[in-house]
Amino acid sequence: MALTERALINTILHECHGSVAARHLAEDRTLERVKPCSWWPNWKKDVAEYCQTCDRCQKANRPTGKKLAMMIQIQETKSPWEIAHMD
Repeated sequence: MALTERALINTILHECHGSVAARHLAEDRTLERVKPCSWWPNWKKDVAEYCQTCDRCQKANRPTGKKLAMMIQIQETKSPWEIAHMD
């Protein structure tokens, strides 16, 4: 079965980003892995798009939506146990 050019590019991108050896590293690391082994027109754009649309990366890097509590300054005390704080 002959591979189309797009299929070959997708295979290269998978091997350089999504394979077990590639470990779904960020876009810059994926660029470093693709650069020595292959070239095609707009390859940097394709790498960026592939990394930004990777399902596994999107699930792992999504924001949790947790809101952080406001930090307040703790008052100084003159004696032990004058003020007690809890987390």
